Amino acid sequence: MRKFGFLITMIFATILISCNSEKSKTNSESENLNYSEKEPDTLTKHLKPFKAELPTIGLLMYNGVLQSEVIATSDVFAKPTEDGKQLFNVISIAETKNLITTEEGMRFVPDYTFEDCPKLTALFVPSAYDMYAQVNNKKIVDFIKEKNKETKFIVSNCAGAKLIGASGIADGKKIVTWIGGGKQLQKDYPNLRVQNDSLVTFVEDGKFSSSNGNLASYISALNLLEKMTSAEHRKFVESYLYLDRLQSWNQ
Repeated sequence: MRKFGFLITMIFATILISCNSEKSKTNSESENLNYSEKEPDTLTKHLKPFKAELPTIGLLMYNGVLQSEVIATSDVFAKPTEDGKQLFNVISIAETKNLITTEEGMRFVPDYTFEDCPKLTALFVPSAYDMYAQVNNKKIVDFIKEKNKETKFIVSNCAGAKLIGASGIADGKKIVTWIGGGKQLQKDYPNLRVQNDSLVTFVEDGKFSSSNGNLASYISALNLLEKMTSAEHRKFVESYLYLDRLQSWNQ
């Protein structure tokens, strides 16, 4: 009788443990499901789709690029309208899909290569502190030449003017470079009309425009943004970026 009672007790205990185990498993699965449902999708939420009907802004990149000159352009053109509509495709382009390491040490993965780059409306050419490798890279120079045939606008910032000079696409046009670099730029590329960089921050001549670079890259980007949209949208983007706070930060 005692054996029978012991057996009944063991069976009941086994059933109880099994039920609790299943309940725990069900609760765990439910919690995981709820967490998955609530977890924000931080990639696709911010990923802007490429829309063929929109103008495409191309940001040239290479190792050693000054990241402020790339970020400034993307900062300006990636902003939506006041009612949230996307106005541009903003893409980065490099010779290969390998990681690009900026002068400041950040790393970026290019969206496109020279081979598969879509048609561009505007091409922005940034700089590096040492432009020797870029100016002597035939693939980069040839890419700029080819894109000049289809683009409506070409913009250089800082020493990116050297690549414009090497390509020959802006011969006879006004151009400005980094503060202190104008004399050498004129010597290297005598067909350019190099402006006095100690006095000129930004200059525009036909489809070509240029700036001193670094944070002045916002000027070249905002100027082109206004040409491609409106003065009202430029003001909206400036307010979006708090540029008024930057202009009066030391007051």
